Amino acid sequence: MTADTNTDLDTAQLPPPAEKSARALARARKRRSVARFWREYRTHRSGLWGLAGLILIALIALCAPLLVGTDSQSVTDAPGGALEAPSGEFPLGTDQFGRSVLALLVWGARVSLTVGLLAAFLCVAIGTVVGIVAGHFRAWYSTVLMRVTDWFLVMPTLVLAIALATVMSRSIWTVILAIGVTTWPTTARLVRAQTLAVESRPYIERARALGGGHGHIMLRHVLPNVMPLVLAQTTLVISGAILTEATLAFLGLGDPTITSWGGMLQDAREAGAVSAGDWWYLAPPGLAIALVALAFTLCGRAIEAVLNPKLGVAR
Repeated sequence: MTADTNTDLDTAQLPPPAEKSARALARARKRRSVARFWREYRTHRSGLWGLAGLILIALIALCAPLLVGTDSQSVTDAPGGALEAPSGEFPLGTDQFGRSVLALLVWGARVSLTVGLLAAFLCVAIGTVVGIVAGHFRAWYSTVLMRVTDWFLVMPTLVLAIALATVMSRSIWTVILAIGVTTWPTTARLVRAQTLAVESRPYIERARALGGGHGHIMLRHVLPNVMPLVLAQTTLVISGAILTEATLAFLGLGDPTITSWGGMLQDAREAGAVSAGDWWYLAPPGLAIALVALAFTLCGRAIEAVLNPKLGVAR
């Protein structure tokens, strides 16, 4: 095979210049969009505080084995006495088994953040699919989807989650499923409204006239336009999911083999910390839940303000 033949083969395998330039243009546009988003986000002080808090908590959760050790959850090898007050050795005191409350708090961050993120992802995924399908199709099945959504919307979310967590096995995946399948209706309603607004624009009619099918329109035109709303909704749903997980664990419906902030509150209640006045066992997990929920809410409000400046959210 000659050198000219090899050159021809290499040239044939390369994408055409027009395709390469289109891809480079798309990547440059995405980089500019991300840079513009970050410039706008930095102007919101509350959003920066929330983001800094989330990064700090995430780092603590990831480095839990290095910070407090892997045996700090052991009941048999507890280093202290039962319900010791805060001291130099135990800054946040101990629980009823003599374990460090600070160590349990660090390990609990892992479970609470994991449940919040995965449950919010499941909730937003279901709500986005239902909302886009219900907004795109106008036939009877769209009406059925929205009636089902309305039924879930009027039912108490916590009651449905408790019912699911009761009939299923007690595990972290049960809690994630219970939260995800009961909290999606609000997202579905918001996404459907945005889908109806997007599909009323002229370029959707042009896409249909050029032969674009339902899948092409929903995936290539509708989904990119509703993603900013979905992103802002996700950050708000995460805080609600963390609170719901803490509530289920406090009611004794969580996984008893893992440490979570809600489980710590449940253990403190069973140990009589409320009546005994052992505030160091109750306050830290409660404050941690409130701070994480607040941080996600601040980030969500900042993202929503950047993506929709007409809201006029304070900076």
